Amino acid sequence: MKKIYKLFISLIIPFLASAIGGFFTSTSVSTWYVDLVKPTFNPPSWVFGPVWTALYLLMGISLYLVWIEKSKNKDMAFTFFGIQIFLNAMWSVLFFGLQKPLFAFIEIIFLWNAILFTIVCFYRINKTSAYLLIPYILWVSFAAVLNFFLFYLN
Repeated sequence: MKKIYKLFISLIIPFLASAIGGFFTSTSVSTWYVDLVKPTFNPPSWVFGPVWTALYLLMGISLYLVWIEKSKNKDMAFTFFGIQIFLNAMWSVLFFGLQKPLFAFIEIIFLWNAILFTIVCFYRINKTSAYLLIPYILWVSFAAVLNFFLFYLN
């Protein structure tokens, strides 16, 4: 029963960040964002929902795998996970909520580094948990490039 509780909490945390980000995204994705000049490699809007849902699920499973490990040195891993999940939600606040692509681009650089540090810390505790975060850092890498071009073109 304790493991089910930990799995539930581990899955809820990323989806709470998703809900916060989604609140700010929904306010301008059909207004301000529509009018932005987009690069040719900008995915269609329908792609973002399924991709982020899968990534948040992987984040939650990854967190769970670290949490149930017997290792005693998990504080740094949890700290970096918390930082990156906070920055994840804040990106939507900056980009969509405040409509500040430059600030969002600067912030996504910090997010990318926080994800990298999370991966390194998770790898030391549970290798599978680190591997589960690779799609996340790859997508955030793409998102950073996209964010830069959205800033540059507008």
